[in-house]
Amino acid sequence: MSTPPAPEPREPKAALIFDDPLDQQSSDDTDRGWGERQGGDSAADLKRFLDEKPPHHI
Repeated sequence: MSTPPAPEPREPKAALIFDDPLDQQSSDDTDRGWGERQGGDSAADLKRFLDEKPPHHI
């Protein structure tokens, strides 16, 4: 009769965190690219508006 092999140590599972996720800052709060632009060049803004306007809004 043989003895069963000793169980290998397992890595601990990641712990669940029950904090309120809205209390933490997300990457969307700090990322640029959601329409925020530096400077206030109104001519460039008008050109961008006209370039990006859908054809049915002309």
